[in-house]
Amino acid sequence: MTDTNTQLQKPLPWPTAALLFWPIAVGGATLDLWSKWAVFQWLAQTETQQYSLIDGFLQFILRVNDGAAFSLFRGWTYFLVGISAVALVVVIGVFFFGKIRSRLMLFALGCITAGIIGNLYDRAFNTGCVRDFIDVYVGSHHWPTFNVADSLLCIGVGLLIIANLRTQKEIDNQ
Repeated sequence: MTDTNTQLQKPLPWPTAALLFWPIAVGGATLDLWSKWAVFQWLAQTETQQYSLIDGFLQFILRVNDGAAFSLFRGWTYFLVGISAVALVVVIGVFFFGKIRSRLMLFALGCITAGIIGNLYDRAFNTGCVRDFIDVYVGSHHWPTFNVADSLLCIGVGLLIIANLRTQKEIDNQ
């Protein structure tokens, strides 16, 4: 059995896993909640409630969303809080009981956890709405406004896909 095969079969030691997962999860959630607070405090005091960072491409703007991604399930606050809470329990359960073998997978789970916490906090303590402020656009075409938690969720899911594809490729090469 080669070292690569041994690495595929053996989970990371608990201290290594914890040192990868928890700082990302807690730090990401903190960054999300702080950035929402800071930008909303700042822009609420401006006349236009927006600030251009890169003209014609990126601005901060105050938005709240009572739905999920792309405003799906608007007004379904209890449903979205419930789904988020279940997702948080599942992701943390995977961390504790999943015998994770990949640092990339732990990083992905940390990002996903941070994103869930950030948006769940908003939904639970902000009248059911998530605070969004990052607006990417080209001309009059705008991507839906998002926040740091949304970014962390997308990064986490992308890394999770990469980690699973990479693991499958390594298994196929055995």
